[in-house]
Amino acid sequence: MQKQRIAIAGCTGRMGRTLIEATLAGEAFELAAAFEREGNPLVGRDAGEMLGQHTGVPITDDAAAAIAAADCVIDFTLPDGTLRHLDMAASSGVPMVIGTTGFDAAQKARIESAAERVPVVFAPNMAVGVNAVFKLLETAARILSSGYDVEIIEAHHRHKVDAPSGTALRMGEVVAAELGRNLADCAIYGRQGRTGERDEQTIAFSTIRGGDIIGDHTVLFAGAGERIEITHRSGGRMPYAMGALRAAAFLRGRPNGLFDMQDVLGLR
Repeated sequence: MQKQRIAIAGCTGRMGRTLIEATLAGEAFELAAAFEREGNPLVGRDAGEMLGQHTGVPITDDAAAAIAAADCVIDFTLPDGTLRHLDMAASSGVPMVIGTTGFDAAQKARIESAAERVPVVFAPNMAVGVNAVFKLLETAARILSSGYDVEIIEAHHRHKVDAPSGTALRMGEVVAAELGRNLADCAIYGRQGRTGERDEQTIAFSTIRGGDIIGDHTVLFAGAGERIEITHRSGGRMPYAMGALRAAAFLRGRPNGLFDMQDVLGLR
């Protein structure tokens, strides 16, 4: 089978570089394009130069042309940029994998609308291990549905711009759904001052930002005399890149529609 041609958005960032590395190492994939914002000092340089490799693919600031040259575009940038790229992908009929987080409700609606024109995998976390944790949380929440308080703690590097992380929010959604609650109605984001006793119906989030932490997430079920913790810790960005490529392969030949990693991994 012909290799799947991949275009990578935000290719000079931390995640972009990892995506290039994973694409070049994957036997089923070919780096078709790598693109950045206009004015990026690395535009025109070889996309593999950051990794000490030569690819013959120059970094470009022409996002539309880069996307049109690919079989799938992978984007882990920022919401506004991702939505612009998604419009381009939909216009060119190119499937898209979105690992960007921090979208508001209106922006998510735009993704849903675009997925009527082109197949899209949109997930808060592409790592296979994290998506296994989502399934474990379904089971834990079902078993621990009474008498246990739920707290979600997440930690990321100092450069992350959204909080709580998309992964933490998805964990909260998974648990809330199993408990028959709406996360929007029961979530608490941090505490300060005289808060009073904890409402047992709440799901609380705590956020840590510092250093170079890749991403740690823990869901704590605290009951009388015991605590159950389900934790995922990331030691690097490669699991996210490998999951994104797995999502790209999943989209090959798919009809239009909105999918997530639970679909990609057959966990529905």
